[in-house]
Amino acid sequence: MIQFLLNDRLQQETALPPDTTVLQYLRRNAGRCGTKEGCASGDCGACTVVLAEPQGDTLRYTPINACLTFVSALQGKQLITVEDLKHQGQLHSVQQAMVDNHASQCGFCTPGFVMSVFALQKNHSAVKRAAQREQVLQALSGNLCRCTGYRPIVEAALAACATPVVDQFDRAEQTTLQRLQAIAPVAGQSERYADDGSVIPTTLDALATAYQANPEAKLVAGGTDLALEVTQRHRRLTQLIAMGAIPELKTLEVTDDTIILGAAATLSDCLPLLEHEFPDFGALLERFASQQIRNQGTFGGNIANASPIGDSGPVFLALGASLRLRCGDVERILPLAQFYLGYRQTALQPGEFISHILIPRIAANPHRTLKIYKVSKRLDDDISAVCGAFNLEIIDGIVTQASLAFGGMAAIAQRAYHCEQLLLGQPWQSTTVERACLALAQDYQPISDFRASREYRMQVAKNLLRRCLIETTSTDTMMRVTQYV
Repeated sequence: MIQFLLNDRLQQETALPPDTTVLQYLRRNAGRCGTKEGCASGDCGACTVVLAEPQGDTLRYTPINACLTFVSALQGKQLITVEDLKHQGQLHSVQQAMVDNHASQCGFCTPGFVMSVFALQKNHSAVKRAAQREQVLQALSGNLCRCTGYRPIVEAALAACATPVVDQFDRAEQTTLQRLQAIAPVAGQSERYADDGSVIPTTLDALATAYQANPEAKLVAGGTDLALEVTQRHRRLTQLIAMGAIPELKTLEVTDDTIILGAAATLSDCLPLLEHEFPDFGALLERFASQQIRNQGTFGGNIANASPIGDSGPVFLALGASLRLRCGDVERILPLAQFYLGYRQTALQPGEFISHILIPRIAANPHRTLKIYKVSKRLDDDISAVCGAFNLEIIDGIVTQASLAFGGMAAIAQRAYHCEQLLLGQPWQSTTVERACLALAQDYQPISDFRASREYRMQVAKNLLRRCLIETTSTDTMMRVTQYV
């Protein structure tokens, strides 16, 4: 059984197909058609809804794509849609700001924008500060307006967040917290929620037992990629094991030499830690899909998908990351470089899953530098044509360690071993880099597709290595280069 609050009404669902998306549930089961289907792939944001869940003694409001979220993600949470904002005949302050700033044109995308701004307003009012323009742009980066009405929408968002008023959600916060705590998943008790045996385990042991007993089941962490099987390829998914109620898989830990990420921790939750340790990684994550996707997507899922254009793969490879894998009661540590076997193929055994990602820390080494570059057609909410990560140790001008990896250049995210060998022990200068660039042809034979030609990809990969040299050797040179970019 899945229990959640639909605004202030308790819902207990026992007979939903496990591959039902939140969008399908709202429109077909709940009769709520304010949430729109625009793309069914998480690109447009028209289906944005907000999940509220306890965070200490307050609620955290999280915008997500309803089209890519399975109903199992609602367990123990409050689901808020655009229909819930109007109260006692009065528009919510976010809706009123949209009206006052003439921010709605055809109106199809408007519910999604309203919900993204609503979440931004709630989270900023909780810390008693107004959202700045850059935060508004980030919050709206996953919402598209086909009428090109962005200026008034941004102005409406700024106005709504400048002077938020106490609303019905604030007044009911403590009651909502108590109700959510009463239906929270109980540790040690797995919840079966569909007739096919789909289950929501609440402990790592329970997950290991369930998956070992049924290795053909599909694991669901964020589900932002798996849901495309339903929404884009129109396939039916049965026997799902949802990982979202397992605290051990959401932990973030830092030791003296290692960062440990739970495989089901969302990208949004990981961002502050990774941004602090690796500023370039933080910058990449801010361009990873959209905020709605980052609020659901996980590194465990991104790695396990084994997509050659997944942005985290080349970064973790360059950092020398390893994976903690578990099958039943047996755990093993596997370097990520040994995990990818081929296109969408991994070293996972039947019934085995990723529990944690282990990343060596480099912040304490003053000779280390990490540069990450993503090249895509759009700045936000787009997939890479090429993603390059460069982890270098340079002492007295000599490259003493080099770990380079690219995505979009092969059937898997892959290290550039030949290129690395021509850098090691050599001066970090233009002649060395030019020789290393030639070696990239030995490491990769990229293909042409609708994102980029193979020639373009190879040239971009070379240019990114050259850019890394410029950025790490001459501030004056970099300033001159950026003036003409």
